[in-house]
Amino acid sequence: MLRLGLLVALLTLVLDQASKAAVLYGLDFIHCAPCRGFIDVCIRCPPIELTPFFSLSMVWNEGISFGLFQAETLLDRIFLIGFATIVASALTFWMSRTQDRLVTIALGLVIGGAVGNVIDRVYYGAVTDFLDFHLFGYHWYTFNIADAAIVMGVGLLLLDALVLRGDEGAGKKPLTRHGETE
Repeated sequence: MLRLGLLVALLTLVLDQASKAAVLYGLDFIHCAPCRGFIDVCIRCPPIELTPFFSLSMVWNEGISFGLFQAETLLDRIFLIGFATIVASALTFWMSRTQDRLVTIALGLVIGGAVGNVIDRVYYGAVTDFLDFHLFGYHWYTFNIADAAIVMGVGLLLLDALVLRGDEGAGKKPLTRHGETE
């Protein structure tokens, strides 16, 4: 199972970093403000509207999910990098111990996403977010492939824990992967 999880993590990481490179360098969003880290001169870049509800909008996220816990200083960034690295390492250890395919895939998604965002934070000083869904003037948080992978992975872990295994502790018969009771 470990190979499967590492493959999912690697594919997630490659897709995340390739999409960020395409946006940053292919669309020249690398110069968009506000920038920190290794970039000195920054300008505002207008969003690229692809559909009435989806745009590519460059955002440098210095925090974690949904912009929480903004890391404005070098010490803050080092803390977030260290924390994410410890979490990814712990999840990799968990993945090496599990024999459950769904849990392995979920952990691979979270690990690949976490590593993708750590790479951004180390290289740019912030995470590259660019996927912007909006409707009737309301914009969801701008995110990236790594963020989506992390959310999907956590969702699969919750599905596994609450739905597929949720009744095991209550003395009821658990559902199998095919929806039947054992």
